[in-house]
Amino acid sequence: MKNFLKTKSVNKIKDLALLVCIVSALTGCSELLPFSGEKEPVTNFSSPDTPVIDRFGAITKEPFYQNDRAIYQGKALSKHIGDYVQNMAQDLISNMEYVSDTTPIGVTHFALTDSDLNKTNLLGFQIAESFIHELHKFRIPVLDYKATDYIRVTETGDFLLSRDFLELKHKVPMQYILTGTMTKHQGGYLVNARIIGLDTKAVVASSQMLVPFYVVDALIPTEGHRMDGISLMQGR
Repeated sequence: MKNFLKTKSVNKIKDLALLVCIVSALTGCSELLPFSGEKEPVTNFSSPDTPVIDRFGAITKEPFYQNDRAIYQGKALSKHIGDYVQNMAQDLISNMEYVSDTTPIGVTHFALTDSDLNKTNLLGFQIAESFIHELHKFRIPVLDYKATDYIRVTETGDFLLSRDFLELKHKVPMQYILTGTMTKHQGGYLVNARIIGLDTKAVVASSQMLVPFYVVDALIPTEGHRMDGISLMQGR
């Protein structure tokens, strides 16, 4: 009799364990399979600059950037042109000769390599502005030859700088000039910078760097003719 009760109890325990396993299996399946009445979220992979979002709302793919023509693609913008000019300035300082804190230097806009060296764009303008800042940080005397002797008070603002050569001094005590060229590249612009002796025309420092297309496209002109996403200017 005792053996019969023991066997019956063991059978009940087995049946209970089997029932628990079945319930657990069904519960696991219900968690893995979506509810039939709900639709799976559809993710659009056609646009590379659209982040991929999973069913829980988490971004699983880093967004990408593409230019207007969708020819080049890259990561989202994390640096601006000033960061690249800073690296170029450090490269210039590392191989610079003769220039010191007693030799004034001027900075010109960077010309397009495949032009008559009399054309630039918004990138060429901003590179020059950034180099003025970087050279001053190294305590190299920079002369801004576009500064006039007076302030022009107008309805649109008060200005000291000018591009009208009739308003500027004919002679500025500069011994060296920082200038350079820009070449259109598949991945952006290849920028070539150099410091030249104004009298001897000797190159006393040089630097070269590729500025990615998405950094160039981040520069937005306020007006004027646009070419390749940036404003094209011609010298006079």
